[in-house]
Amino acid sequence: MTQKLALITGASRGLGAALAEALAPTHHIVAVARTTGALEELDDRIKALGGSATLAPMDITQTAAMATLCRGIHDRWGQLDLWLHSAIHAAPLSPAPSVGEKDWSKSIAVNATAPSILIPYIAPLLGLSGRAVFFDDPRAGEKFFGTYGASKAAQMALARSWQAETANTGPVVKILEPRPMPTALRARFFPGEDRAPLADIHDEAARLLPEITG
Repeated sequence: MTQKLALITGASRGLGAALAEALAPTHHIVAVARTTGALEELDDRIKALGGSATLAPMDITQTAAMATLCRGIHDRWGQLDLWLHSAIHAAPLSPAPSVGEKDWSKSIAVNATAPSILIPYIAPLLGLSGRAVFFDDPRAGEKFFGTYGASKAAQMALARSWQAETANTGPVVKILEPRPMPTALRARFFPGEDRAPLADIHDEAARLLPEITG
């Protein structure tokens, strides 16, 4: 396969979907998300752009599924050029004393544990020349953001350690901070917000693309 290969975890909507479309002219997209219908809609948009995708409707918290996915990438393509990790769980905002056990457990599972499992699986596929990209949203310490902020901060700490460890050897690990966008995640945190000043999601994908691929 001469076309580059990009794995996007959290590809069904939001920034992950917009980046899948932005990369479609130059990469075959392996799109991972839980929602089959949204992935199929993404596939239609990618095909309309002249690109191609492999859809993987999977839950990233299922270790066996992620092992199967990565083994499938290895067996079919042998390697991976790019991994974008945009999957996230947004727990409801709440005061720290009111954090629910279920929300905390799911946030840790999706935002922290899943990346800790994916990195060892994906690193061999990236080799020394591939690139991994994480997206920061620094909320740690903000009021009512305890669950989301803590679990996201854990993910970023892991990504930054990997980044430091591979700085002289590869793969390249990047951590980018997108501008505020009118995503479903943001709407959960800021309902009723005036969305007019927010960055268009496709414009933001285009802005980040040179940093992702360059």
